[in-house]
Amino acid sequence: MSDIAPGWFKDPADPTTQRYWDGDGWIGAPIPADATPPAGAPPVATSAPTPPATPPAARPVDPTPPGAPMPVPGAARPTEPAGAHRPPPPGWPPGYPYPYPRTGPAPRPHGLALAGVGTRFAARLVDVIAVLLLCAVANGWFAYQWWQSFLPFLREVREYQLNGGPVPQSSVVNNLLLMMCLVATAVWFAYEVPGSANSGQTLGKRLLGIKVVRLESDERLGFGRAFRRWGRLGLPTLLWSCCGIGFVLQFLDCIFVAIDRPMHQALHDKAAATVVVQVARSRPTDPAHLSQSARGGGSHADPR
Repeated sequence: MSDIAPGWFKDPADPTTQRYWDGDGWIGAPIPADATPPAGAPPVATSAPTPPATPPAARPVDPTPPGAPMPVPGAARPTEPAGAHRPPPPGWPPGYPYPYPRTGPAPRPHGLALAGVGTRFAARLVDVIAVLLLCAVANGWFAYQWWQSFLPFLREVREYQLNGGPVPQSSVVNNLLLMMCLVATAVWFAYEVPGSANSGQTLGKRLLGIKVVRLESDERLGFGRAFRRWGRLGLPTLLWSCCGIGFVLQFLDCIFVAIDRPMHQALHDKAAATVVVQVARSRPTDPAHLSQSARGGGSHADPR
């Protein structure tokens, strides 16, 4: 220990400041040489608390083992052998490393499997055939009148092509064609919207075992949601008479099912926030009914 008593003295390293000598060494921060020092020793600054250690799983892993030479900048790192197991990063689900592109389990809205693309196309084909048959009945008279007006118009067009003259026009043909499109749209609306609003199924969907549901809940669609879904696909029917523009729009809408990921939504599904799922078909569960069906005979009436 030094013979110099503790106290405030000029700092030999910087005479413009003074510091406190505790008998063994300088402590505390320096103050100006002309300032009045405080009585006693200055408070000693405590060291900052040590932050908690980072969990081992979150620490970045140095690929260079202890004692190995440092990698040369720009040099290629050694690759891991094929099939080497690496633990997943923190918070990642099991299965790491994932294949590219990353694949995961198919979504199951409300616990139900998504309807397959082929199944949806088949159901839509059944619905189209059903609507066409209904339209053939509803548009029968308009179709007959259109054909009776179209034949003279066609003869005028051929005459114009051969001999020239005024360009043939027929407002009756165009008006009847527009009327048939209106009737077809109304028939399609009556066929699809009520069924989708109540049960989420049309005839085609019922036969193929699929159903339309809301994306956010398993409640029934209701009229507003069902109309919004149908309108995106059905209203372009009015444009069939405009060089088939409506048909092109409907085709692109339906084919979007095959390219959308991961929910396989058509454009009319996205417009209404709906998704099509596979539902279990009803099967007989009565053991007596099952055994009787297996024998292939007898009545299927409920004995109760």
